[in-house]
Amino acid sequence: MNTPILDRKIRFALVGCGRIANNHFGALEQHADRAELVDVCDTDPAALAAAVARTGARGHASLGQLLEHSDADCVILTTPSGLHPRQAIDVFAAGFHVMTEKPMATRWQDGVKMVEAGDKAGRRLFVVKQNRRNATLQLLKQAVEAGRFGRLYMVNVNVFWTRPQAYYDAAGWRGTWEFDGGAFMNQASHYVDLLDWLVGPVESVQAYTGTLARNIEVEDTGVVSIKWRSGAMGSMNVTMLTYPKNLEGSITLIGEKGTVRVGGVAVNEIQHWEFAEAHEMDARIQDASYATTSVYGFGHPLYYDNVIRVFRGEAEPETDGREGLKSLELLIATYLSARDGRRVSLPLDY
Repeated sequence: MNTPILDRKIRFALVGCGRIANNHFGALEQHADRAELVDVCDTDPAALAAAVARTGARGHASLGQLLEHSDADCVILTTPSGLHPRQAIDVFAAGFHVMTEKPMATRWQDGVKMVEAGDKAGRRLFVVKQNRRNATLQLLKQAVEAGRFGRLYMVNVNVFWTRPQAYYDAAGWRGTWEFDGGAFMNQASHYVDLLDWLVGPVESVQAYTGTLARNIEVEDTGVVSIKWRSGAMGSMNVTMLTYPKNLEGSITLIGEKGTVRVGGVAVNEIQHWEFAEAHEMDARIQDASYATTSVYGFGHPLYYDNVIRVFRGEAEPETDGREGLKSLELLIATYLSARDGRRVSLPLDY
């Protein structure tokens, strides 16, 4: 099924040459010794022409055309989120592996079907969670796994960014339920991912969402209270209405023997780091913080390193389809809670 590829570069194809695709192009350029982009696809001729000019890859006007002619190992989906499930299932059926941007789907059952399709085809499903690779969060993850906090009591996540109306108007799929999802599902989904990845399984959520200022179908602002199975409690506060620019993307953990706050515009600064007992990792705090010009961070090249090593038989996937379902499940539970005005317990019904 998945014989290691050691005698040539790993071949990728990319579908959807919009905003986030440039992060993928840049990441693959950094790994040109082990990987290459052989095909790109977009329904917009101008976007396709720009991608071909940058990458030198073969251009295709449709996914069907790409699947018919590509010799790639893995197809990357950087299309509107609501298209990921159908496209992933088609790609699996054509015999390719799939890498999908976040969120993997906008509906719970669609995400489950994607994982099942990959299993049936004997192909891998990778879900991009590049923020996990941020140096700040890697250090925080190590502190959690080392038990330095003791019992976790309180967790708080804030995503205070701005997305003007012009952002949503720039593409018809943005701000729609079918293709995009709102502030939680799209802009803040990497932070939702941290709730399970760092803290552990969630027991239940209670949420409020609102569309306060933007002319869109979905929420531009929301809050959710969270209780973990461990007993820890916390909240996540999200808005895309911060004046006048992106202000904060942060996570604070308060435990029995430690308190940490990772903040900045996009969890790029360790602002507080205090534990009852010293540890050698404490010396790495300053080096972990970094300046950022983008809320996307610098994790895509590190994410690709793991994927390439998986294809070479040197590693296991850091974020596969089942791992991706964990954050999708939290997102869907949040929306169900806000819609129905009730506490929603996990796991959701499969």
